[in-house]
Amino acid sequence: MPLHLTKVAYGHDSLEHLRDRIALRESEGGLVLTTRYLPKRVAEIDGGSLYWIIKHQLVARSPILRFGEAEGGRVAIHLEPRLILVNPRPKRAHQGWRYLEGADAPVDMGGDGEGVAAMPLALVGKLNALALL
Repeated sequence: MPLHLTKVAYGHDSLEHLRDRIALRESEGGLVLTTRYLPKRVAEIDGGSLYWIIKHQLVARSPILRFGEAEGGRVAIHLEPRLILVNPRPKRAHQGWRYLEGADAPVDMGGDGEGVAAMPLALVGKLNALALL
């Protein structure tokens, strides 16, 4: 199983806001995040995803395409410019990114998830805990 990364969707208070921002970045040439250092376990991330945290919950993921170089000696993380909704799971906020083992990653939600994306994340989390999603 591949290794994944987690990252707080800083400045985004909803899944809809994050989706709009990703669409904007896609029109500007792709979804690229920059960081200071290449992850030490980069070889294990092959085929992994970046899981987004909004309001202390893992809510969606974007597949990682590759790692490259960015300006100023930084590292670029190239992502597919789409969000794949996952069954929400509580996750504490953190700075930067953290690793997520493949066995610990939440499963993808079925369908396009449009109706779920419109719900408040707290409600989605409660419905998921009750096995209603």
